[in-house]
Amino acid sequence: MPDNHDIKVSELERVLGLLPHRYPFLLVDRILELSKGRVVTIKNVTFNEPYFAGHFPDHPVMPGVLIVEALAQSAAILALNEVGGDPTRLFMLTGLDKVRFRRRVIPGDQLRMEVKILKFHRPLWRMQAVARVGDELAAEAELSAMEVEEQVR
Repeated sequence: MPDNHDIKVSELERVLGLLPHRYPFLLVDRILELSKGRVVTIKNVTFNEPYFAGHFPDHPVMPGVLIVEALAQSAAILALNEVGGDPTRLFMLTGLDKVRFRRRVIPGDQLRMEVKILKFHRPLWRMQAVARVGDELAAEAELSAMEVEEQVR
């Protein structure tokens, strides 16, 4: 049976295999659930995140745009899973609607993100995304994205 460290390493490899993002802009730490039309992911918010040095030094708060980016990355994981993990496909965020921030996200919080497909007609996607800390709603949004073919150089 693999130890907990092996599970964490394999989970990170799974995330890295689906997303083109890398540190410091990879904002998904773990995929909890991935099924047809739905994904649940985790972002562990830690004191050593580079943005906390300036946002805000005495009262660190995760920037709302980064919460939305974490939701968008979760949406990309879902969409890539729906198309079979095709490495030549990228998902570019094209729109945000009904974005609401309901709670501050601070170091020590664990952001649990759930994204569901509302509709898609390739190459266009529309998804509903929510982020929670425990039972509290932290943020919600409707995301639009476009599937594009990666330019290989």
